[in-house]
Amino acid sequence: MKTLPDALKVKLKNLPTGPGVYMFRDESGKIIYIGKAKVLRNRVRSYFQGSRGHDAKTARLVSRVADVELMVTATEVEALILEANLVREHKPRYNVALKDDKHFPYIKITTDEPFPRVLIVRRLERDNATYFGPYTSAKSMRSTVALLTRLFTIRTCNLTIPHPSGKPQPVCLDYYIKRCSGPCAGHQNSEEYKELVDAVVMVLSGRSSKLIDRLTKKMQVASDAMEYEQAAVLRDQIEAIRKIMIKQNVDIGEIVDRDIVSIAREKRDAVAVVMQIREGVLIGRQDFQLTADEDDPNETVLDTFLKQYYNHQPNLPDELCLPLDIPETDLLAAWLRQLKGSPVRIKSPKARGHVRLVELAAANARLLLDELLIQKRGQAERTSKMVSSLQEQLGLYTAPRRISCFDISNTGETDAVGSCVFFENGKPKKSGYRHFKIKTIKGQDDFAMMREVIGRYFSRIRDEEIDPPDLVVVDGGKGQLSSALAELQAQGFSDQAVIGLAKRLEEVFRPGESDPVTLDRRSPALMLLKQVRDEAHRFAITYNRKVRSKRTIKSALDDIPGIGPAKRKLLLDKFGSVAQIKQASLEELTALQGINEKLARLIMDAIKPD
Repeated sequence: MKTLPDALKVKLKNLPTGPGVYMFRDESGKIIYIGKAKVLRNRVRSYFQGSRGHDAKTARLVSRVADVELMVTATEVEALILEANLVREHKPRYNVALKDDKHFPYIKITTDEPFPRVLIVRRLERDNATYFGPYTSAKSMRSTVALLTRLFTIRTCNLTIPHPSGKPQPVCLDYYIKRCSGPCAGHQNSEEYKELVDAVVMVLSGRSSKLIDRLTKKMQVASDAMEYEQAAVLRDQIEAIRKIMIKQNVDIGEIVDRDIVSIAREKRDAVAVVMQIREGVLIGRQDFQLTADEDDPNETVLDTFLKQYYNHQPNLPDELCLPLDIPETDLLAAWLRQLKGSPVRIKSPKARGHVRLVELAAANARLLLDELLIQKRGQAERTSKMVSSLQEQLGLYTAPRRISCFDISNTGETDAVGSCVFFENGKPKKSGYRHFKIKTIKGQDDFAMMREVIGRYFSRIRDEEIDPPDLVVVDGGKGQLSSALAELQAQGFSDQAVIGLAKRLEEVFRPGESDPVTLDRRSPALMLLKQVRDEAHRFAITYNRKVRSKRTIKSALDDIPGIGPAKRKLLLDKFGSVAQIKQASLEELTALQGINEKLARLIMDAIKPD
């Protein structure tokens, strides 16, 4: 076992005995694992009390730990919540996590407003609104929102109702095509509108049966009162809701709110499926891709997924049916009770009566995993063809699975920058991207700039003992390639495979050869090289524009006495650019808070048009 840093030894001797969260960091300070514990002292020390009993993954983790950071909580439930939030935020290498974790969309109903709206949002907020989701299929979610807002004439505008002036507002087109009942113009009061909003909430909550009963009674009352137009509207609403229920398709024969979870795995790839049952009817299926270490047991993958999923799930069930027994069922139940405000019963896989739906969830998970693996195999096959073709046509000793590509971008003699993009197995890997602000070269000398960028990149590889790429691509012809070769030799990387790719005829230049290699325009090798080169060019141009924009703003505004960061932001927010500020009048400038006439004249004198 490796020798622990002295600072870490001191921390391990003085660990608290209460619950909390621990975060392991590597030598660079990066968080590589986050965990929770009922007793922090016992849990954290267990990692460092000999390597016996550790699985391969834990042994790798412990070998990289250089520091531990603690966050003490009052209860173990609080520790569980904090762990879920921190894992989502930091995505540590050794934690199970949602793949490409993004903010899935939710449906938000602004029930804190007199006339609520139905919105699609990406984040939950601490407000009095009602949320549904998350939805993994944004397309079907948007179709649902469009149907419900049209069916129940819920407004889609952003007007404040009632208007601050107290005056009715003119109605828009939605009113005339019967997509809205015109609350902005006073054609509908808040009580009538609230009934429509409640109907939308009931559909999204899976309470369609109760809603149909309510609407049927209203339709009968309207019909008896010979209000046939209103009765027809209610009839259409009922029919539309029934069609939605038919699409949901599965009725389990009991009135219950239940989530059924299943997971399918193959090596590092996993798919989790949540079947949502409300009032005994299957109302939806959510599926998520996960990544896990091959050494992680299924119970760990399931437990981690449940914490990540239910930490952002506003519509909790009364029952949760799991495919596996997890170690901390009681803790999970306590946490869910806290979130829901009432008990959530957790059913084990041995519970009777759920076999059919458990099998349905498992079949869905397996199907989705198979689809994922087929896609990955197809991508791997395409990538393999590109990489092998490139190796063959350029005569490389090693298959170029890891490619670094460099480009230079400048505007005349100013704002020169360099870029490096990194591709692994034919796909961009953003964590390997780098940009460089040229420091040592004055004037316009692309060859020298390329040498500076290559030198800085490979000096870091040497100092940090990082594996070099299989192939270096420089954007340009013989001159850029010669500069790159000279610097690679100076840095001690004379064996590094390197080529130049000229834009004009897509010619490939190789070291020691005067004539370029011309690849077939349809060859997989050239397709890969062009993709890499074009991405490096895009990345360099983007950075160049950013640097140029900062310089332009600084030279134009920051040298004006009395203009600091706050006033500069105020000016740019108002006018959009320095060019627009030049066109502004004295009255327009003094209209801004904090800019008096004296300062406005200083601005006009400093940046007045030539």
